[in-house]
Amino acid sequence: MPRLWDISPALHPGTPVYPGDTPLRLHWTSTLGPGCAVNVGAITLSTHLGAHADAPLHYDPQGAAVGALALEPFLGPCRVVHARGNAALVQVADLAHALSDPLPPRLLVRTRVHPAPAHWDADFRALAPALLQHLADRGLLLVGLDTPSVDPADSTDLPSHQVLRQRDLRVLENLVLDEVPEGDYELIALPLKLSTADASPVRAVLRAL
Repeated sequence: MPRLWDISPALHPGTPVYPGDTPLRLHWTSTLGPGCAVNVGAITLSTHLGAHADAPLHYDPQGAAVGALALEPFLGPCRVVHARGNAALVQVADLAHALSDPLPPRLLVRTRVHPAPAHWDADFRALAPALLQHLADRGLLLVGLDTPSVDPADSTDLPSHQVLRQRDLRVLENLVLDEVPEGDYELIALPLKLSTADASPVRAVLRAL
């Protein structure tokens, strides 16, 4: 059976979120006991908690909600590329060693040298707008990375998100790629069919080809 890599972080009340965003909260609406045959939980969480897919609605008031997105970009051949370093933005040159043809229509970028911190840390690498333009020119459908955003934490105009909007690219953020070697895989990372949401958590998995 082909090997699977689970590239989703665990979700729990301590999972880091952007400052001011909604952490995971779970409470039991029913619990096993006399007169009750089941446990039933209710959850509250940010749509951007853990590994998640942004929808255009996240950065475009007229953009599609996540439940309206086609599923094809989130399922199929992909390439994992390592671009570990200290620069704030990952540039085309950082990935050039792994962008040979044929390039699958999905690309996941590992930027972290160390595992993701257990608390919010704004010092993460993002993706340069020029890199996203280049990948769109190469025919990519989806990009993903192992940090909270394709833009730096202090960005206010979100230029890389705007490239996603302009080029109709799909994106996955907050992946866990620490143990995944560079190479080609099958990606499975389907968002929930949330009809009015700006994003959705995903259970992201890579499967060996």
